[in-house]
Amino acid sequence: MNDARPKKNERRGGPRAERDAAQRVLVVDDEPDIRELLELTLLKMGLGVDSAGSIAEAKARLGGARYRLCLTDMRLPDGEGLELVRHIAGLAGDLPVAVITAYGSAENAVAALKAGAFDYVSKPVGLEQLRSLVKSALSLPEAEGTPQAGQALMGESPSLAQVRETIGKIARTQAPVHIAGESGSGKELAARQIHAVGARRERAFVPVNCGAIPENLMESEFFGYRKGAFTGAQEDRGGFFHAADGGTLFLDEVAELPLPMQVKLLRAIQEKRVRRVGATQEEPVDVRLISATHQDLAARVEAGGFRQDLYYRLNVIELKMPPLRECREDIPLIAAAILARLGSHALSEEALEQLKAYDFPGNVRELENILERAVALSAGGAIQPEELRLRPAPQEAAGEGSPEGSLPEYLDRIEREAILAALAKTGFNRTAAAKRLGVTFRALRYRMQRLGIREPE
Repeated sequence: MNDARPKKNERRGGPRAERDAAQRVLVVDDEPDIRELLELTLLKMGLGVDSAGSIAEAKARLGGARYRLCLTDMRLPDGEGLELVRHIAGLAGDLPVAVITAYGSAENAVAALKAGAFDYVSKPVGLEQLRSLVKSALSLPEAEGTPQAGQALMGESPSLAQVRETIGKIARTQAPVHIAGESGSGKELAARQIHAVGARRERAFVPVNCGAIPENLMESEFFGYRKGAFTGAQEDRGGFFHAADGGTLFLDEVAELPLPMQVKLLRAIQEKRVRRVGATQEEPVDVRLISATHQDLAARVEAGGFRQDLYYRLNVIELKMPPLRECREDIPLIAAAILARLGSHALSEEALEQLKAYDFPGNVRELENILERAVALSAGGAIQPEELRLRPAPQEAAGEGSPEGSLPEYLDRIEREAILAALAKTGFNRTAAAKRLGVTFRALRYRMQRLGIREPE
C-alpha cells in the first residue's frame, strides 16, 4: 500500500516550497508527531517549511536560509527555546519567533515575550489559533518597508525620539504593553501608533476607559452576554474582546478596574478565551492588549489595590511617555500644529516664551485647551500672553499677588472653570469630559458633586 503523505524532502523542496521561497517557516520541535502536524498545517497555508529537532540544528538552518517566521517548542533536547529566541533577537534580521509552551504555563509565556518572542501558543496546539498567529506574523511589514513609527508623536527631543524608536520595536511583537505617563502625555496616541505599524493594523483598535464603566456592567461589557442572561438581554451581544478580535484592545486607566474584574481579565489574557455572561462555553479570542494609566501601578500592587499576577501579565513591555515639561524644545512645534488645526492664528514671541517656561501639569492635553481658549479670546492677529491665561504656579497663587480669597477657594474656582469648559465642549457628556480633563469618570462625578455642578435641565 502506497503512503500518500508527502516525504520530508518534498515538504521542504517541492514546487510549492520553491514558489513560496520568501514565505518559509522554520519549525523547531523534538517530537516528530507535533513537528509533522505543524508542517502539514503550514503547507496547507501555502507556506514552505523547514524543520529542526534541536537548538543546534535550528541555528545551522538559520545560517543558511531566510525565513519569515520561526516556531519553536519551549523545551528542546539541548536547551530551552528561550535560548533560540535570544539568539534570533541578536541576529541582524527581524525574524519573528513564536514559542510553544506547556498548557497553563503563564510564567514561560511571559518569559518568552520578555525575551523578544513575537507571540506564544499553548499545548495542545489549537490549529485555528496557530493559523491566526502565523497570519499575523506574515503580515508584519519588512524592516526596510516598515512605516515610520510614531508619525503623530511630534517632536525632536531625545525623549520623544526614544519613544518612537521603542514603538517601532514593540509593534513587531504581540506582547502585552503597559504605557505609563501623566495625564495628557499622549498614552492613547502611542497605543494607536503601536497598532498602526504592527501586524494588526488592518483590524480594529478598540479603546476602553476602564474608569467610565459601572462595576455591575463590567463583565457584560468586556465579555458580552447571551440572550436572556439578565433582564433586558433580548439578544446575544459581543463585548470589547469580540469587537477587538484580530486587532488591539486598549485598556485606558486600567488601575480603575475593581479586584473581581481583575480576576476575570487575568483568565481571559492567560487562556485567550472569554465566556459571555449566561453562556456555558468559552470562546477563543485573538486580541493584542495594550493598557495605560497615569497612576503608579506598581505602587497600587504594593497597596493591595491591583493584583500582582495581572500586573505582570499586562506589564510585559513598558513604555513611558515623557511629560511635556521634559520636552520643552518641542513646544513650538506642537503648538504650531495645534494652531494650524484650529485656524490661521499664530503666537507672538512673548506668548511662545511664556508657554516654553510653563510646566504644563496637564501636558499636551492642557496645551491644546490653552490654545483653544486663546483662539476663542483672541481679537485677531498673533496670540498675546494675556490671552493664554496660564495657571499661576502654586507659590505664585499663594503669594502677595494672588487673587482675592483663600488658596482653596481660588483652586476651586479654577477647577470649576475647567470642568464647565470641558462639559460645554462635549455637550455635557461626562464620560467625554472626564477623558478631556485627564481624570476618571468617578473622579469627575465626585468633583461635580463637591462643586455643585449639575446638568442643565
